[in-house]
Amino acid sequence: MSWRLADAKNRFSEVVNRALTGEPQVVLRRRDAVVVVAQRDYEKLTGKRMGFKRFLMGDGPSLQGLDLDRDKSPMRNVKL
Repeated sequence: MSWRLADAKNRFSEVVNRALTGEPQVVLRRRDAVVVVAQRDYEKLTGKRMGFKRFLMGDGPSLQGLDLDRDKSPMRNVKL
């Protein structure tokens, strides 16, 4: 949806609520325009993700109880 700047100021909560539901909001000021989007949508667009270490150390999957022992069986013979 497009908003004139004055209308967006007066109804800012509505602009934000619509952006949070996944509908980008365009705010126009003369010939310039800006887009209001939810942060999660912005991060999807920019490709920003948390680092691998932060992912593992955070609330993500737990490695506790996972068997990480290496298989000690001999390797197979491969002719090169």
